[in-house]
Amino acid sequence: MRVVIQENYEKMCKWAANYIAAKINAHPADKPFVLGLPTGSSPIGVYRELARMNHAGEVSFANVVTFNMDEYLGLPREHDQSYWYFMHDNFFNHLVDMKPENINILNGMCADPEAECAAYEAKIASYGGIDLFMGGIGVDGHLAFNEPFTSLTSRTGVIPRRCPPRRCPWASPPSPTPRRC
Repeated sequence: MRVVIQENYEKMCKWAANYIAAKINAHPADKPFVLGLPTGSSPIGVYRELARMNHAGEVSFANVVTFNMDEYLGLPREHDQSYWYFMHDNFFNHLVDMKPENINILNGMCADPEAECAAYEAKIASYGGIDLFMGGIGVDGHLAFNEPFTSLTSRTGVIPRRCPPRRCPWASPPSPTPRRC
């Protein structure tokens, strides 16, 4: 893990977007670049800058496969608090060449969450792992959706939310989030 400190949020977002774009652009074209992505408020500026760069022709997502790190159990993807909805609203819908089949987000409505998690891990492994993962740090200290006191080496799985349900600022109107993800 690398920690980079910038003067302000805008500069941090531009630095992160440029770093991600450089990694994508330098990747061999004969296999996809696998990018791990977070949700929440931290990455929104990075997503906006990557979308701007994509529209300007500075980076292409045509050969990028994404895996999001989280989803809430019990929310359909069309729900405005689901991370599927969040990612499309804040990033994927703003890219000119992202292939829908290359977007991977856990199914919050699956019948068997443990099987869904195992299949997700297997799909990541089928690509040879993740080339670059962007994580965020939450106000409660969670790192990349690992709740406080969970292992940073944990894999995809169902976890109870340790904190009380929080209000999602991107939901309209804001409402409590589910207790399991």
